[in-house]
Amino acid sequence: MGTVMHCYAGSSYRPQLQLSLRFPSFGIICSSEVSVSRQQVLKQVDKELDKGDERAALSLVKDVQGKPGGLRCFGAARQVPQRLYSLDELKLNGIEASSLLSPVDTTLGSIERNLQLAAVLGGVSAWNVFGFSAQQIFYISLGLLFLWTLDAVSFNGGVSSLVIDTIGHTFSQKYHNRVIQHEAGHFLIAYLVGILPKGYTLSSLEALKKEGSLNVQAGTAFVDFEFVEEVNAGKVSATTLNRFACVALAGVAAEYILYGYAEGGLADINQLDSLYRSLGFTQKKTDSQVRWSVLNTVLILRRHEVVRAKLAEAMSEGKSVGSCIDVIEDTIGNADI
Repeated sequence: MGTVMHCYAGSSYRPQLQLSLRFPSFGIICSSEVSVSRQQVLKQVDKELDKGDERAALSLVKDVQGKPGGLRCFGAARQVPQRLYSLDELKLNGIEASSLLSPVDTTLGSIERNLQLAAVLGGVSAWNVFGFSAQQIFYISLGLLFLWTLDAVSFNGGVSSLVIDTIGHTFSQKYHNRVIQHEAGHFLIAYLVGILPKGYTLSSLEALKKEGSLNVQAGTAFVDFEFVEEVNAGKVSATTLNRFACVALAGVAAEYILYGYAEGGLADINQLDSLYRSLGFTQKKTDSQVRWSVLNTVLILRRHEVVRAKLAEAMSEGKSVGSCIDVIEDTIGNADI
């Protein structure tokens, strides 16, 4: 799962102080005018994203960021101070790092093992029922091995992942819900720290229908050209790095809050780790950044559990990016961000 995080996972240094955005006071505004204005902007954002014009979409959002009738919550999350946090401090905040940062997908792993067992039992049954010879069994096994190798080499395991993921969504309600909450975590944190989501998929089958590729998995994609430009220039700012670190960990953080541990998101963590290595971070510096990002992300998600739940519902209904953003803005309202 995961930039996707197409950045999801699926994603960016000077120490950064606590972000504190102040909004000016405005006069009385008719609620209907606020709603219509915001929704009009978000509909235009959807149109630009559909056309693939990410710069125009982000420009629209920034033009109304923090303005009356605009988008109050974009990039406005209250964050913890940037400093070195110990594992004990994370525990004091109710965070067990090992349960959050070491996801093991037991659900899909169990499905895969059951499919392998079913294949073996099916082969034995076919042998007994149809009286296949040892040579025929050999050729059938060789054919299956060829198909498996073809999938692994040509599609990076996309076919097998599609089958297993589809079975998981169909027969495991927990897995289905977990994926939705995971992606809602990515989406919500990205928006609140100032990264615009540009699309999402909640299953491999949905990703195949939208992208037309077996190599695309479920995940959330983001408008990340600013990040890419900084990377290409060799100057990744502290703000950018902090934002993408939080987005990368948002999926596993959402799962941890809900279930006490994370199953999905290993690719997100590996991607973040690769980013730190590419920037020449020492292990100590990486650990420091990850701990801050974990604490910051978990605390934001805890403050906005109701928002995440409503966002997850909207995403499960397949609503557009603009509609999902509207859910966030409407649910948070004038509450503390």
